[in-house]
Amino acid sequence: MQSARQKSPKLTEPLRAEIVKIVDEQVRKAQIKELRGLRDAIEKLTEAQREAEERLKSFERTTEENFNKVWKSIDELAQAQKRTEESLESFKKATEENFNKVWKSIDELAQAQKKTEERLTRLEGVVDELAQAQKRTEERLTRLEGVVDELAQAQKKTEERLTRLEGVVDELAQAQKRTEESLESFKKATEENFNKVWKSIDELTQAQKKTEEKLIELVEAQKKTEEKLADLADDLKRLRREFGGLSLSMSYAFENESFRMLPGFLKERYGLEFTERFIRAEIGGKEINIFGKARKNGKEIYIVGESKLRLDERREESIEDIIEEINEKVEAVKKEYGDVEVLKLLLTHYATRGVKREMEKSGIIVIQSFEM
Repeated sequence: MQSARQKSPKLTEPLRAEIVKIVDEQVRKAQIKELRGLRDAIEKLTEAQREAEERLKSFERTTEENFNKVWKSIDELAQAQKRTEESLESFKKATEENFNKVWKSIDELAQAQKKTEERLTRLEGVVDELAQAQKRTEERLTRLEGVVDELAQAQKKTEERLTRLEGVVDELAQAQKRTEESLESFKKATEENFNKVWKSIDELTQAQKKTEEKLIELVEAQKKTEEKLADLADDLKRLRREFGGLSLSMSYAFENESFRMLPGFLKERYGLEFTERFIRAEIGGKEINIFGKARKNGKEIYIVGESKLRLDERREESIEDIIEEINEKVEAVKKEYGDVEVLKLLLTHYATRGVKREMEKSGIIVIQSFEM
């Protein structure tokens, strides 16, 4: 038994190192594959969010245009209502003027009728006088037979004048009849016009009622639209929360990978010899995502870093805010460890040239994942 244990093979240090290297390589490939899948998912989520925001903006524009059309129609209806009221006022004024003219004509006709009656009264007086004269004439006939012929001629002339007077009276009666017919026709026309006016007012009332019903429908539609917008806003908030959680997971995964790759990269590029491995730490109330210690030329250097998946001008968080955040964390480290030398890092998958220039002006080294 003891002989068998002595013959069993042992792992040499080179073989052990090779096995560890192979395992690390396989783990790194699996993590890179997983990160690529997560990156594709994030890009799809970003595109979906952008399309949702575009549909929301389009819906807002369409709603605003519809409301502008509604208010324009309401303004036009108000103008039409105002013109109708002005027309009614003008019609009322014209009707009043016409009635005044009619009453004036009636008054003039009454005056003419009064004058006619006065003339008839005077004529009756003349007739009475003529009768008296006739009586005196008859009395005188008995005495003056020679005057009979003259009286007969005078009588004849009187009868002719009476005949002419009767003709004038008939004409006056005809004129009175025509005046009454004109008044009746005017009354009928006025009544018809008033009926048309009231009919128009009824039609306007019905149109106003329909307009109010449509406005009520629009209010209901707007209410439903606002409810749908509220639901959409809730969905967007939920999507942002989910996206934020996914982004945080990606950031942690990215930081974990960088902890393994950074020491060799910084040693090769900046000549840093690390004395402690990278960790996440809370110093002075600040969460420092990448914190480590190294030495260069015998001098101790503290590394303070942040990680962002992508750095460009489209970020909600401004570049100035990121710079300020890193500087605040550097100040917390100096307050904790004294006036030590600090190397400021910012890790990302991608950074635009403009962002890199701004970071370098503030003394921050930007390292992109493909460089490690």
